[in-house]
Amino acid sequence: MKGKSRQINLLIGPLLFVLCTLLLPQSVFAEAASREAIGTIAWMAYWWVTGPIDYAVTAFLPIALNALFQMVDMSEVVANYASETVLLLLGASILTVTWEETGLDRRIAARLLGFIGDNFRQQLVFWFLLSAVLSAVLPNAVVCATITPIAVAMLKFVGEGDIEHSKIGSKLLLTIAYATGVGGLASPLGGAMNLVTVDYLQQVTGKEYIYVDWVIRFLPFMIVLVVSNIFVLTRDVDKGQNLGVSGVYFREQFSQMPPMSFEEKASLTMFLIATVLSFTRQFYQNLLPGLKPAYSFIICSILAFLITRKDGSRLIRWKNVQTKIIWELIYIFAGGLAAGTLVNESGAAEDLGNIVVSLGLNGGFVTVLVIVSLTVILSDITSNTATAAIAMPIVISIVQGLGLNPVPYIYIASIGVNLSYMLPTSIRAIPVGYGLSPKYMFRVGWKMTVMVIVLMTLLAYVCLRYWPAFSTV
Repeated sequence: MKGKSRQINLLIGPLLFVLCTLLLPQSVFAEAASREAIGTIAWMAYWWVTGPIDYAVTAFLPIALNALFQMVDMSEVVANYASETVLLLLGASILTVTWEETGLDRRIAARLLGFIGDNFRQQLVFWFLLSAVLSAVLPNAVVCATITPIAVAMLKFVGEGDIEHSKIGSKLLLTIAYATGVGGLASPLGGAMNLVTVDYLQQVTGKEYIYVDWVIRFLPFMIVLVVSNIFVLTRDVDKGQNLGVSGVYFREQFSQMPPMSFEEKASLTMFLIATVLSFTRQFYQNLLPGLKPAYSFIICSILAFLITRKDGSRLIRWKNVQTKIIWELIYIFAGGLAAGTLVNESGAAEDLGNIVVSLGLNGGFVTVLVIVSLTVILSDITSNTATAAIAMPIVISIVQGLGLNPVPYIYIASIGVNLSYMLPTSIRAIPVGYGLSPKYMFRVGWKMTVMVIVLMTLLAYVCLRYWPAFSTV
């Protein structure tokens, strides 16, 4: 970015904060903290999209602005920078450093490329479906944090490792991030936001919620989401576009590699142990309640420092690892969480909900449109779980006030809670940490957001009107 343009963008960020603080109507946003929180989001979003300063630096704005304006308790803001998910990303980053140290990354890349093939469309479809399926039963952050470095290893192998300047690399990492969000809607196990929804469903019905009912009711939405997302992500990719080298070449490269060394096996084992422990949490959580996915990755990363090579040297040392950890990834993710904390704890999210309450909705098409739009947009500026916690009570109170059955509207709100595309918050910070430009994400994301809001509103309204089971548990 050239000097003058950079200076302008630097100034627009704080200007947006001032405008939000002074001009947002006090009749709606009564507390100054609420207006300041929205101003913080506007400032961060603008700087992330235009990039006049490093993305990780922008991620520290919630701390700086909260120190000046005391919007919320600072301890709640700072806690986001050492949250469980941040520790998970740190542990995963340390473990993937061992791949590069041992050459495991090249072996994995050659194997995957030989198996999937070099056709770029096929690659996008494969990674989308893999990420979506895993996210249906696993936390989105875990899936994105484990799948993304594997894809990055493959991209480096074919010379597309500079993600920021690689159209292929950018699109592939964006595909994985979007797919993990879409996949989370498929089952209640897709994330904590769905468990929040299940809890509200049980409260309003007084019945235990059966998880298979969720899968059935959201199946039509999943089909439309998967097809539409893949269509948009692949529509500008030529059928014959490939990664530059044939699949036969990659198979030959893999066959010519020597047998896996002890160091490679040890590196892979540590990563697999952490991943399997994360994926099978439900089987041992009563026995080891404290061993959450984040801590599994931290423990395995500690063990990686204890491994010695056959020549007696250590596999990895901190002075080497710290230069290869993607710190930007960690701080961008944390900054997004912190921004969400400001919106939630300052009362800004509740104020936005009150706007919806005041619209005089009647439960028809417009009500569905507003619910989907509000939850999708809120999920972009705060965490999916926080959006669920905020949106569900608002939706229930509106619908019950109209004397309507709240169940289908809770389902409708769940759709938006799981979907977000535009900003590098939540799991979308992960590809940005690996080099994806937030500007590119926003350029693709706003179109995806409009498409999803339109499609999900139409389908939800049809289900509400013509599918009786959609109104039951």
